[in-house]
Amino acid sequence: MSARRHFAIFTTASLPWMTGTAINPLFRAAYLAKDGDREVTLVIPWLSLRDQELVYPNKIVFDSPLEHEAYVRRWIEERISFRPSFSIKFYPAKFSKELRSILPVGDITECIPDEVADVAVLEEPEHLNWYHHGRKWKNKFRRVIGVVHTNYIAYVKREKNGQAIACFMRYMNTWVTRIYCHKIVRLSGATQDLPRSVVCNVHGVNPTFLEVGKLKLSQLQNGEITFTKGAYYIGKMVWSKGYRELLDLLSKYRSKLVGLEIDLYGSGEDSDEVRKSAEQLSLAVKVHPGRDHADPLFHDYKVFINPSTTDVVCTTTAEALAMGKIVICANHPSNEFFKQFPNCRIYNNEEEFVQLTLNALAEQPAPLTDTQRYDLSWEAATERFMEAAELNLPISEPRIHQTSKASLPTFLRTRRLKQSLEDVSVYLHQALSGLEVTRRAFGAVPKTLQPDEQLCKDLGLAPPTKKKSLKLKLMT
Repeated sequence: MSARRHFAIFTTASLPWMTGTAINPLFRAAYLAKDGDREVTLVIPWLSLRDQELVYPNKIVFDSPLEHEAYVRRWIEERISFRPSFSIKFYPAKFSKELRSILPVGDITECIPDEVADVAVLEEPEHLNWYHHGRKWKNKFRRVIGVVHTNYIAYVKREKNGQAIACFMRYMNTWVTRIYCHKIVRLSGATQDLPRSVVCNVHGVNPTFLEVGKLKLSQLQNGEITFTKGAYYIGKMVWSKGYRELLDLLSKYRSKLVGLEIDLYGSGEDSDEVRKSAEQLSLAVKVHPGRDHADPLFHDYKVFINPSTTDVVCTTTAEALAMGKIVICANHPSNEFFKQFPNCRIYNNEEEFVQLTLNALAEQPAPLTDTQRYDLSWEAATERFMEAAELNLPISEPRIHQTSKASLPTFLRTRRLKQSLEDVSVYLHQALSGLEVTRRAFGAVPKTLQPDEQLCKDLGLAPPTKKKSLKLKLMT
């Protein structure tokens, strides 16, 4: 094992899909590798051409993993001030239309050679492990850290039979994170409580937004006209992202919010419905296609309104604060981190929303201090991650050697018992996840126990073989 720590960051999405689990792990990899003290590998999903066409926007597709890697590297290099030194690997994956998610195929722990398997960071550990059928993460890696990004419980409750599905999902998330992770980092209290978890926002913002904030501060200090536009919201255009709540508020209090015009930016399954609803309510709302939040188009807006309560930590809220804007959002656990910033205005009820909105339109944002700006950065987020994941301490996960129970101290006997129970639990999960009928019943993409011929060809893997026995080497 190298004297330097090796971090393998596994995530559930990749650019050009502009989603949090594609962007934030990419920045995490870059900043963990920044000082050169760590070796970092970012492990992202590779999709077949057919799935790429379903997932990636603007008809962007890649003929090979090398082409995809070049795109990812170019994107991150355009947004940071240093040349990132991490490596990129791909795991085989399929896109589920029903779940609107990318799911791993086969045993993705094999992406990292045993000789360098040290720290695994599982971005969305529950998502990565719902259908995991392969080596036990804790046996391969010395330390396994899960970072919980998504409030899946809140989403499924909005579906048909949502309460029953949410109950099952809560149990499943607890089960797989307990048996496969040493430590869980929850980005906010909006996520479900999980075993061995801590709440900490370990995300930062693209440095571009901080530079915009510095420019706006300079303009304010020089007495220049800084913000020439009013209010806006940007987010994936699905009703669950707060669009329904926002339109209802604007409609109900239109007489008090006289003069308020708001622009909505986003792309998603409900874009047409959001546009039609705004038109039918005769609101002063303009609906636009989604754009990169760093686009200069957004620099001159003064007020960012975010009514969503399904986010865990809203990336666009952090970006708006970094750009020096006033942010209006609900008093919700997902916004707890933002309460420390003077420009974050929290409302507890509808009347407060109206008053805070009117005040924000009439006021100038407070200047960000150097400390506040640093707290939003990826440098600070990386420090918080290392501390929350307990990776600043020497890591040792020693095995319990086979000795007689009588000769073991009490705490070791207890530990051995817990380990035995966990091994049984892992075996049960592996048995269930190894049956096609069970996988299908719980929403897995058909025939994803092993990569198909096309995925094997794309990734240079050995051709698929016959289904393996359920007797996996769990204890190796």
